[in-house]
Formats: sequence, C-alpha cells, structure tokens
Amino acid sequence: MSNPYQPEQDKFYGEHEVDHPPLAVVGSQTNRDERIFGEFYDGHVIRRFMGFVAPYRRQLVWSVVAVLAFTLTQLSVPLVIRYTVDEALVDTGAGTTALAIVGLVFLGLISLNYLANFMQEWLSNNVAQHVLFDLRRAMFAHLQKISLSFMDKTEVGRMMSRLQGDVNALQNFLESSIFVIGDLVLLFGIVFVLLTMNLRLGLMTVGIVPLLFLVRIIWLPRARKAFIRARETQSSVNGALAEGINGVRTIQEMAREDVNFMLFRDKARDNLAAHLTASKYSQVMVPIVETLTGIAMAVVVFFGGTEVLSGTLELGVMVAFLFYIQRFFAPIRSVTMQYSIMQRAMAAGQRIFEVMDVPIDVDDRDGALDLTEIDGSIEFEHMTFGYEPDRPILNDISFRVNSGETVALVGPTGSGKTSLTAIAHRFYDVWEGSVKIGGHDVRDLTQATLGRNIAMVLQDPFLFTGTILENLRYHKHDASFEQVRQATEAVGAHEFIARLPDGYYTKVEQGGGNLSVGQRQLISFARALVADAPILVLDEATANIDSYTERVIQKALSVLLENRTGMVIAHRLSTIRGADRIVVLQDGRIVETGSHDELIEKRGLYARLYSMNYASFDDIPEDLVQAALDSSQRT
Repeated sequence: MSNPYQPEQDKFYGEHEVDHPPLAVVGSQTNRDERIFGEFYDGHVIRRFMGFVAPYRRQLVWSVVAVLAFTLTQLSVPLVIRYTVDEALVDTGAGTTALAIVGLVFLGLISLNYLANFMQEWLSNNVAQHVLFDLRRAMFAHLQKISLSFMDKTEVGRMMSRLQGDVNALQNFLESSIFVIGDLVLLFGIVFVLLTMNLRLGLMTVGIVPLLFLVRIIWLPRARKAFIRARETQSSVNGALAEGINGVRTIQEMAREDVNFMLFRDKARDNLAAHLTASKYSQVMVPIVETLTGIAMAVVVFFGGTEVLSGTLELGVMVAFLFYIQRFFAPIRSVTMQYSIMQRAMAAGQRIFEVMDVPIDVDDRDGALDLTEIDGSIEFEHMTFGYEPDRPILNDISFRVNSGETVALVGPTGSGKTSLTAIAHRFYDVWEGSVKIGGHDVRDLTQATLGRNIAMVLQDPFLFTGTILENLRYHKHDASFEQVRQATEAVGAHEFIARLPDGYYTKVEQGGGNLSVGQRQLISFARALVADAPILVLDEATANIDSYTERVIQKALSVLLENRTGMVIAHRLSTIRGADRIVVLQDGRIVETGSHDELIEKRGLYARLYSMNYASFDDIPEDLVQAALDSSQRT
C-alpha cells in the first residue's frame, strides 16, 4: 500500500517513511536497524561504497561534465532572454540581426540542453545500476558462504530487506546524488548572476531564502516524528495482515474472525491517523515554497518595475530576474530532498555492510585439501559442541562409522542427533576434539570436498524452482538423462514422474507445492542417488509420510545405502532396524551402542523408545511399558 503523502513528499522533501521497513538481522541490532535516517555523512559507509563505484569512475566523470553542461544551459537561457528584450526588441535598428543571433543561440542552447540532459540521466543511471548489480552480487556471494550459526539467528524477511529494500535506498541515492552538483552550481550561479545584474534587487530577492530555512527548522523535527510514526504503524498493520493470512486455517477453526478483524481494524485506524498526520506535514511545505516564490516575484515586479519606469533598470534585467526566481527555489527543494535521501542511504549502507562484514566462522583454511574422492569413514573423537557459549549440545562424543557401514542415530528430541550430522558436514566447527572424514580432519578439507562426498536427505526436502529434471541434477548438473532415470527407477520415483503432464520437465512450484510430501521426498532420494556421494546422511527422511510411501522409501533406502556409508536419523524405528549399528543419544551423550536385537535385550533407553514408537503394547511386558511411559515423561 502506497503512502497517501508520498508523491508530493518525493517531489519536495522526501522525509516520509520508506515502503521497505529496514528490519534487524539479529535481535540485538533491532533498535539500530529500525532507524529510517542515519547520519548525513558516514565516512566508513562512503569509503566502502566508493570501492564499488571506482570501476566506473570514467563514466562518473563524464556524467559530472554532462550535469555541469546542463546547468550552464539553464543559467544561460534568462541571459539570452535579457539580450533579446534589451537589444532585439528595444533597439529596432538591430532587431533583425539580433533576432537571428538569438535564434541561433537558442537553437544551440536547446541542442546542448537536450544532449547534456540525456547524457547525465543515461550515464548516472547506468553507473547506478552497475554498482547495484555488483553490490547485490557481493552480498549474495557472501551469504552463500556465511556460517549457519549466523543464519540460524536470522529471519528470512529481514535478510530480504537487506538484499532488496536497503539496496533500493542506495539506488535512490545513486541515481540522484550526482544532480546535487548541478543543483548547487545552479543555486550559486543564480545568486551570482542576480547580484551581478543588480545588487540591490538581488539582495532583496535572496533575502527571502532565510525564511525558507527558518520554516524548515521548525517543520523538520515534527515532520520526522510524524513520518516515523507512520512507518511504525504501517509495519504493525503489515505484521497483523501477514499473521492473519498465514494463520487463516487456525483462525477459522477457532472462529476468531470477528475478534481478529477488530484487532486489525484498530491497527489500521491507528495507521490511518498516523498517515494523515504525516500527509499534513508533507503537504504544508508545498504552498509555503510556492508562496515564497510568489513573494520574491512580487518584490522584483514592484521594485524592479519602479526602476524600469524611472529608467535606472533595463527591462530585460527585470525579465531575467523573474526567470531566475522561477528556477531559484527548485535547486533548494532538490538539495533539501537529497539531504533526506542521503540520510536514508547512510542508514541503509550501514545495514548492508554489517551483513557483508559478518565473519565466516567456517571457511577453508590455508592449504586445505581439495580431494575428488575419499573413503566413506566417519570418526568422532572426544567431540564437544554447542550453539551457544557454555551450553554444550554434545559432550565428549566418540564413535566411528566404517566405510560402507550404516549407523543409525536414535534418541529423544534434543539429544543432539541432527547436530552430529551437521558437524560431520562441517556446517559448524567443534569446540573440542575432532571429526574425521576418510581419515582427514574436516577442518583440513575444503568445503567443496565435503560437498562432493556427502549427500544429505532432510525431513523437509527443499525443491528449487525449475523442472524436476533440474532438481534431480542439482548436485551433479552434468548427469545424463539416463543416469537420472536410473536413479528415479531405483528409488521408485520414475512411475509418478512419468504420470505428470510434462514428465521430467514438469515445472516445480515454489517449495514443491504442486507435489505431495512423499513425492518430494522420493525426488530428494533420487537427487542424492544422482549425486553418487560415498557418504549419505538421512535426517528424519520418513517422518512426514504415510505408511504406504514409507514402504516405498524403505526399498529406496536399501538402494541408496548400498556400498555407501550411511548416518540415519529416524524416530520411526522401523526405518533403522536393519542398520549395522545403532547409537543411542540422550542429553548430548552416547548411552547405548549395538544392533537392534542387542539393544532390545538390554532393555534400556532404545528398548523403551522402540516399545513406544513401533511395537504394540499388547506384545510388551507390563514393566517395559511402564518404563517407557516414565521415560517419556522425563524426556
């Protein structure tokens, strides 16, 4: 929804709220990120920003030349009009010749004005778009490598605000800042010409300017407060609207429509009042500027006309004065608006470079090994890890997964199973101990090596926008169609893909919304098979599917894990009964290890979990059922 006061505000002072609320990336920075306006000049932001502008400095120099040429044509036109009135029209003897000269001069000025105007617009926009492209590319490249520890604390919407909203704020600054040079040259040029043509009349005209700045000093604090309030209420309305849309199923289920409508109405009414106040402050400057322009022209007409009648002032000078006054307040409005744009650009620049300065905690060290193939062994040696300081999730974990072996990780929610698989892929670095893949510490291997040799299938498989074939080739884009088809046949996905309207070329909607959960999961299994990595990690890969699809996936698992090292996490213990070994975790520690039968005989935590999640209570001794219930209450 656009702001009702935005068009005139952009035209004159531009102090209104932005349409893209700059939100915080991490919670501790929320207050800082909520700022609309920053400092007028931030040396750090400017220096960083100039690094992106430097490759285009030649185009920038030419755009400045074009701006100056355009400004000089604007300054020259009233002088030509003065010459026309005083020479061509008053002096009838030289009229024809003078008019011919004036015509040629006007033709030259118009041509130069058009060419300079076109060049300044084209060059400045060209530089702005290239700089923004480089900036977005640099931000995206950094975000692709940024550590998951940062992304875990980051809201997607806020990050999108950085990539889009804040960059757009810089775009406004880039596309208009170059014209400030022309506005300043025009402003001082008009003052110089006015004082040169007639000092007394010029001082009377320029003397009105302090009134404008006095009005602005009184207006700005109140206007800024109103604009910020309008933005805050707009954010509140947007949040309520998003919550109402996302939770519509729950709202209808609990018959909360009327209550939610009243809550939204109150927020919308508050937003309306804030916008009306902001609109009032926005529009008040328009008539003030026009009134001051009219006063200045009236001063020139009265006092200048008196001098013309008395013969002490040429008529052409008074006419030129009127033309200059019409142009005089335009650069003042423009420079004032640019002040606000630059404030927003400084705030946006701070937020953008904060993201680009986020350190990459997990990165390739110097001399890291880039290996094409490694054996599939995984070994954890006295490994301790946590997401927050002094709060370990995993404590002194030690076990080995041999190449070609399938090991299942089992335990209550929060026991650290998923964290183990993430550490194996080096999404995070351990606090103590080490993790070895193929006998190499993961910190001694490049990220590319780990990516080539470890494939993951998650509980909620993510499919990218594109065709099913492109998704299947996502890890290995050079895989042949025959290799892809063999993979889908192996995991039982070929049949349903073939039934789709366009088969393998069927477009996948955002997030795979046009496919069922089971179909998306089978595609993710086939994608992992196409990747042909020696290590396969399955994290709750059968948690959200029905029993029939689970049987299909069980067959797919046997194909996927053949001749591969497997780390499997599953709450459906039927999925991992055939694992070579089961590692049972509780509270971040290994409490049991063994095969399914061995762990059942021990009647420990695994046996209790198994009794609750898979077997029928009628077939289990009463004491084991009670132990399972007690364990459930504790965990």
